[in-house]
Amino acid sequence: MSFFKRLKESISSKTEAVTTVFKEGLTKTRTAFVEKVEELITRRKKIDEEFFEELEEILIGADVGVNTVMELIDELRKEVKKRKIEDAAELQPVLSEKLVEMLRGQEDPRLKMAESGMTVILFVGVNGVGKTTSIGKLAHRFKSEGKSVMLAAGDTFRAGAIEQLEVWGQRVGVDVIKQHSGADPAAVMFDAVKAAKQRGVDVLLCDTAGRLQNKNNLMEELNKIFRVIQREVPSAPHEVLLVLDATTGQNAMSQAKLFGEKSGVTGLVLTKLDGTAKGGIVIAIRNELNLPVKFVGLGEKMGDLQQFDSEQFVHALFAGLIQKETEAETN
Repeated sequence: MSFFKRLKESISSKTEAVTTVFKEGLTKTRTAFVEKVEELITRRKKIDEEFFEELEEILIGADVGVNTVMELIDELRKEVKKRKIEDAAELQPVLSEKLVEMLRGQEDPRLKMAESGMTVILFVGVNGVGKTTSIGKLAHRFKSEGKSVMLAAGDTFRAGAIEQLEVWGQRVGVDVIKQHSGADPAAVMFDAVKAAKQRGVDVLLCDTAGRLQNKNNLMEELNKIFRVIQREVPSAPHEVLLVLDATTGQNAMSQAKLFGEKSGVTGLVLTKLDGTAKGGIVIAIRNELNLPVKFVGLGEKMGDLQQFDSEQFVHALFAGLIQKETEAETN
């Protein structure tokens, strides 16, 4: 059975609505990346050094990242030799297979939840990446699963951050614990954890400051927040999610390295994937950092924050090819 056929069968057991969200959200990347690969294969036919050089350029252009591209090209060269592939068209499913392997990784993309009692999830990330929106959408997701949710407005430094979180709280129908602008974020967390425990809340989602003068300030602030939360809930925070804007490409990679080293990040949320043709950054981040991508933002709607799924991602990228293969088989 071909790789694309196996992938299609694997996807068929998953929700059609989710498959559609992935397909629509990755339209720009599919156009910029896969269609260029298709064009290269149609034009070149033969696999030679120039073919690999052009493929390399396409992958780097889609923000797959130089290190990851080199690794991928090496893997493809080995497969070409091993399988004695001569026709370029035969390389497409091999490329897809390698991408699934790179994206899958070892870690479980599902969120770690508390075994009993309240789950506390901390969000970190610089301003403007879609952190507050991600918190609101995740609150909506939990609420639609029947869980009770509370939000903590710990980004007390950015003008409008508290109000923005309150708007999301109203939209989703969940309480927001806040203090005045400029208040100590750790004090907000203290109030939020206390209130959430008293009300028997299932999930507490905590916003944190996206901008402090330097790394040390940021890390001191986060450490203080950790201590305050752990005093009340020793096993918390259960997740520390770093929110990154996919449209910033390699800049997002730099932020992931900076935060990942210092702040106990356990997973990533990649926003605005629908707004970029450079969705390859997901592959670069997944391959070069030892951090699982937990969620991806694939549109503006409430339900467009989706749990990351490597098969859905690759299926959405190669949807056109899979469709062609299916049609060829039925004709």
